Amino acid sequence: MIAADLLHNDPLAPPNAGAQSANMKMAALTLVLVMILGFAPGAPAQTRTQPDAPAEETESLAAPEPLPPVYEDRLLRLSEILGGLHFLRRLCGFEDGAAWRAEMDGLLRSEKPGPVRSARLVSRFNHGFETYHAVYRTCTPSARRAIALYLAEGRRITNDIRARYGQ
Repeated sequence: MIAADLLHNDPLAPPNAGAQSANMKMAALTLVLVMILGFAPGAPAQTRTQPDAPAEETESLAAPEPLPPVYEDRLLRLSEILGGLHFLRRLCGFEDGAAWRAEMDGLLRSEKPGPVRSARLVSRFNHGFETYHAVYRTCTPSARRAIALYLAEGRRITNDIRARYGQ
């Protein structure tokens, strides 16, 4: 018997079985649909299982990342400045171009950020680099001016963070 046959009147059913028969047919249809679709009401949704992660990885995923420090905005700006200096100093022939990337590495080592915060800081460094890379192909007076401004601003931010939050 197919599901469509359950909706039609059963010729073998007694005449007084009308309402009761309709309820039985609906229940049977529901059962057939449940068997066809492979789920029951209240059953959990099917999920794709993944292999068990190592205990360390599971713990790190479960632990929320700590809140960033109150000076986070200043560090993000400093990261952007370091990225800009990394590009501009090399473009203008200074031999310390790579030192600015090393400064960023030092900042990450000293802050020991979690993965999300680390990605945010690195992203700002890359943004500072790409902003000037997209515009400057040669060293110009405005590039040299940007270097001077960035050096001064970076020094102010660093001194401010050290004075207020240093240990």
